[in-house]
Amino acid sequence: MTVTIRLQSKSFPLRTSHDFSWLDSMGEVFAVFHEQDSGNISFGVRQEDGRKLFVKYAGAETVHYQGDIMEAVQRLQQAMTVYADLTHRSLINLVNHFATKDGYAAVFDWIEGENLHPHWSFPPPAKYTDPASPFYRYRQLPVDRRLASLDEIYAFHAAVEQKGYVAVDFYDGSIMYDFESDSTRICDIDFYRKGPFTNHMGRMWGSARFMSPEEFEKGAAIDGITNVFNMGATAFVLLGGGLNRDFSKWEASPELYEVSLKAVEPDRQQRYSSVAEFYEAWKHFF
Repeated sequence: MTVTIRLQSKSFPLRTSHDFSWLDSMGEVFAVFHEQDSGNISFGVRQEDGRKLFVKYAGAETVHYQGDIMEAVQRLQQAMTVYADLTHRSLINLVNHFATKDGYAAVFDWIEGENLHPHWSFPPPAKYTDPASPFYRYRQLPVDRRLASLDEIYAFHAAVEQKGYVAVDFYDGSIMYDFESDSTRICDIDFYRKGPFTNHMGRMWGSARFMSPEEFEKGAAIDGITNVFNMGATAFVLLGGGLNRDFSKWEASPELYEVSLKAVEPDRQQRYSSVAEFYEAWKHFF
């Protein structure tokens, strides 16, 4: 059972009615991203001066979210400290955040580009095979442009580590790529947290294509070595065969393949000791 919400010129489904009148004062709603399972719904808003904003909101009962709405509100509110602490040229820029009558809103500068995990518009296998899919188009880019894109991702996560944080739930859905300017931005770090910490969940948040063994193991340590695995897995998703890490699927140099392979060692003691060490090894052959 759903209801149709009409917001300015846009309409979208929710499980129950919700008051979005607070958005009217912000400007023209030109985009709605309601097909999310995170408990959030997002909007593109154009202000009178032409400035575009990305507004992420928790508090509405979205169709695909299976959890507790108040937990989603609390998660978004807590994430604001993370965005403020990890400000970086490659991270979406937080402008403002505030409570509404029924939830919490985070306001960011709009990022031009396309998300590399367009789950709702290009569900697998279309994500990998449809020429219109952003991920497919990204994989057709010359290797040097994808290497430059990865460098942005790695530089950011080296800074994350330096500030005492651990990346959680990083995957290609966290990546925005602008095909016109060849720029890469990270758009979602809601679950990043201070570390190291202990895995109390068992299977943690994230995509299995990017996750280390310890992110499935209750009681395991989650730290920079975990993120080394995540970064190596990212290389295989963007330059290789994803979970098939055979060299025959690899498109970059043999040296970078060996760096990436060491990063995704199941035995964490065999990986690089930190994201910084991994990034230095990567840059040596980049």
